[in-house]
Amino acid sequence: MLDGVTLDQFRTFVAVADEGSFSAAGRRLRRAQSVISQTLANMEGQLGVKLFDRTKRIPVLTEAGRALLPDARTVTGAIDSFKARARGLAGGLEAELAVVVDVMLPTPVLTHAVAEFSSCFPDVPLRLYVEALGAVLKMVLEGTCAFGIVGTLPEVPEDVVREHLMEAQIVPVAAPSHPLGLHPMPLTISDLSGHVQLVLTDRSSLSSGTEIGVVSAKPWRLADLGAKHAFLKAGMGWGGMPLHLVQTDIDSGALVILDIIEMPRRGAWVQLSAVFKADAPPGPAGRWLIERFKAKAETTDAVSCLGET
Repeated sequence: MLDGVTLDQFRTFVAVADEGSFSAAGRRLRRAQSVISQTLANMEGQLGVKLFDRTKRIPVLTEAGRALLPDARTVTGAIDSFKARARGLAGGLEAELAVVVDVMLPTPVLTHAVAEFSSCFPDVPLRLYVEALGAVLKMVLEGTCAFGIVGTLPEVPEDVVREHLMEAQIVPVAAPSHPLGLHPMPLTISDLSGHVQLVLTDRSSLSSGTEIGVVSAKPWRLADLGAKHAFLKAGMGWGGMPLHLVQTDIDSGALVILDIIEMPRRGAWVQLSAVFKADAPPGPAGRWLIERFKAKAETTDAVSCLGET
């Protein structure tokens, strides 16, 4: 008999529990009170348990009814979600959105945009990857991701669309205990060359043979920006870091900005762009997320200039 329990019965059960009476549930479901009462009676007969105590002025959930109500809500909620997702798919909405972003993308821009995405597209699962350099573009070219946000790359293939999003500020830093941190400012490239430079490396081969910002004769290459950050704070070398990631360290004195004569006083700027294949543009959810990244880049404080020192 349990196989005969219908979605309509689940909805009626939840409506009576929420509204507190058969008449109120009838108004909510636009049905006669007698139909509500009969629907519940049939459900109770199929389940073999009483859901409501009808001996009082208003129906009161029985112990069994209280135990089963959360499951009933789960069933009706899942069906509503299923129907909403089916409507979205019929309208061209992505079944899942896979995105890859460069490690240089400011965290506030990413988190704020993704939080709004989850609210606007609750039925579209998001798969998010964080990579560096050519590894971002590689995942787009392979079709793993609908779009990516790339930073420093020597070039992008002609069949890839590139849309400018924002700029991220990169500053050269070292621990205050590091020899360069103790060295009188300003420094020269010659002063840097004899010290270990911590450099972010590419997991892909797309930037193979290209050196970006490497001036030291002793580069250490790391594929993880978090490890680079930790090594810098430990005094194991010097290197460039996104300002938004190290601003707190600079303010607290855990890291110092290196003033280098041959480099811009406020560091370098990395262009961040959304990229996707021209013959496979993002769907509605992906397009929406790109636009939110643009909007957040314009309003978020994370991408700010250092003052002149």
